[in-house]
Amino acid sequence: MPIALDNVGIAVDDIEAAIAFFTDLGLTVLGRDTVSGEWADTAVGLDGNHAKIAVLQTPDGHGRLEFFEYLHPDAIATRPTLPNEIGMHRVAFSVDDIDESLAIAARHGYHPLRGVATYEDIYKLTYLRGPSGILLMLAQKLTPAGD
Repeated sequence: MPIALDNVGIAVDDIEAAIAFFTDLGLTVLGRDTVSGEWADTAVGLDGNHAKIAVLQTPDGHGRLEFFEYLHPDAIATRPTLPNEIGMHRVAFSVDDIDESLAIAARHGYHPLRGVATYEDIYKLTYLRGPSGILLMLAQKLTPAGD
């Protein structure tokens, strides 16, 4: 049976802030909607499920994020996941220019957790917290000398 990853779903406390941040990074909004009804209750497993949703796509057309802002039931705030905790960890993006991506993140008030690291002269990478505490990894592949 073939299988393909369609999207990663993330509950957010402010869908407009999430859309603004991720579109500035280069993703495109594919669609927006408000969902509710028996089908939504059944699919998600919550009675009275009512949420604003937005689906964003990466420029290469392969990656998608689906954001949910719950209108009902009330969203439950949790503390952000630490990098060494079990469970949903992070969303990773390959970027052409990590400094440019970090400048965009900074305009939204988001900064690296510790700094930018270089892994074996292959990648420059960092973790940062974005909207609703979403943990992101940004990685820029370095071009070896002579390429």
